Formats: sequence, C-alpha cells, structure tokens
Amino acid sequence: MKTTAILILTVLVSTISFGQKLEIVYLDSKDSTANMYIAVIPENRQIKAFMFLLDGFGASPQDVLLQTELPRYAARQGVLVILPILKTGPLYFGVDSASQQSLYNQIENISIKYGLHGKDFYIGGFSIGGSCAVKYAELAVKKNYPIKPKAVFAVDPPLDWERSYNAAKRVVRLSVPMQVNDEVTYMIGRIEKEMKGTPETALENFYNISPYSFSDTTQRAVKTLIRTPIMFITEPDIQWWLGQRGYDYSYLNVTDQAAMINELQKLGNSKAILITTTNKGYRRPGNKRHPHSWSIVDTIELTNWLLSQK
Repeated sequence: MKTTAILILTVLVSTISFGQKLEIVYLDSKDSTANMYIAVIPENRQIKAFMFLLDGFGASPQDVLLQTELPRYAARQGVLVILPILKTGPLYFGVDSASQQSLYNQIENISIKYGLHGKDFYIGGFSIGGSCAVKYAELAVKKNYPIKPKAVFAVDPPLDWERSYNAAKRVVRLSVPMQVNDEVTYMIGRIEKEMKGTPETALENFYNISPYSFSDTTQRAVKTLIRTPIMFITEPDIQWWLGQRGYDYSYLNVTDQAAMINELQKLGNSKAILITTTNKGYRRPGNKRHPHSWSIVDTIELTNWLLSQK
C-alpha cells in the first residue's frame, strides 16, 4: 500500500487519572467525523508497545472508553493505545480496501509520530472492528508490511461474509416481514455492495475479501496466520439470541470464530485461541444485557496474553 501525506488539524491533550493522558487528533482539516483517533498515552513511563483498538459498526472511540477498561489498563502497563475512526467513517465495512488503506496509513503515521519503530504492535477490535483487525493481520503477512502485529485479537467478529449473507437471507425468509430487524436487511444490501454481488455471482470476491471462508478449501486467508498469535473472544448465549432476536447459531458470529480457530490449530498454530464467556455481556450506560459487547473481554487476562507474546 502506498503512503499518503497526512495533515494533523487539531490536537487536544488532557490529563486523565491513573497515569495516562488522552490526545485527540483529527487528520482531515475538512472532516471532524472520520479519519481521526484518540491516543491513550502512558504518562511518566516508557512506551514499550502500541496497540490499535477498532470499534464496531457506528464506530466511536469515546464509546470504547465507556464500554471497556482495556485502553486505560493497557496504558498503565506501558502500551500506547490508539482508538481510531478510519477515513471510511463510523459506518465502515472494515475489510474493504479503502478501510484497510486508511488503517495502514494511520498505523504508519502513529509509528512515526510517537517514535515507535521496533516496538511490539498489537491490533484488535470489536465486531466489525475485529474483522478489520484480522484482515489487517492477514494482509500484513501476505504483503510483507513493515509493521506486522505481534498478536491479534477480536471480540465476537463476523469473519465469513458468505455465511453471514446466507444466514441473513434465512432470517428474512423465516421471519414475518414486519418483524425483521433493520440491521439484517441493511447488511444484506451492504454485503452485496461490498462484494459486488452474491455468493452465487461473486464467490471469489467473498473469498478474497473475507478474513475467513468456511467453503474455501484452499484456506487462502487462514494460511497467512499460521505463525500469528490470535485470540477470539465470544459469548454464544443462544437462549438470549433466540428469545431476544429470533436468531439461531447459523446467524451467530461464533460459528466463524470456532471454525477459523479449529483450522488454524490443525494447520499448526498453537497460539490460536477461542475464549467463550458466560453472562459477561452488558452494555453501558445502564448495564443492559447484550452478549455482543466489549464487556466480555477480561482486560487483565487479554493484556497479559498480548504482552507475553515473543
């Protein structure tokens, strides 16, 4: 990927508790809604690594700070944490080429700005942000990027867009029209747009763009991560999904995650891990029950795992 010049428009630094500071940086002088990041910077200590955390659909760095203690805790351990919105905006698809180019540029810019050359780099995200992180890790190996992640993690990400598309079509087929969640019909259209077709008309696009494809027997995506430590974290509360949304396992992201980890382990990746949780998914404010949440992450356990990768 080619490097592009980046203009830093505004930098706001504020000191926060527990020995960190926040730095909010806008990278486009004409847009304050995208192409920006919040840096959670270790204060009064040496930066020993850096990490990108990507939020889900409707991305908001501020929401990440609200939903999980991970950025603050990691910063206390000496990890500079970046919470970005990519150039493609909060409603980004994550695995598309435009999002990946923006992510590549931001990682490069951060490395230069904070003098991080040679430091360990980690990447992770929630939901579609996790998809984005996994795709970056794959491309970093495939295209030999100068900055490759030492480890990657994802919180309940969709990975196989063929499965996701077919499952969404099934949800619509089994539902009374007026009862279909708007998100389901939106994603059907969005996937068709991003893949330039359906699995029947553009299967190669699904294979080339998806971080994982169950039906791709060549394993083109997963083979790139044979040597990369990778962790998926998920809370497959099927009773909640059946009762609250009318979804069964075919529509849950855990099917992608378990299948990908299984293939990686069979290919020899002993550091491919699937973490399943129970009754940890709650969203702030209000502590509302939802298994698809940042809160399923054990902050200390994950940070220790990342820092232990050599």
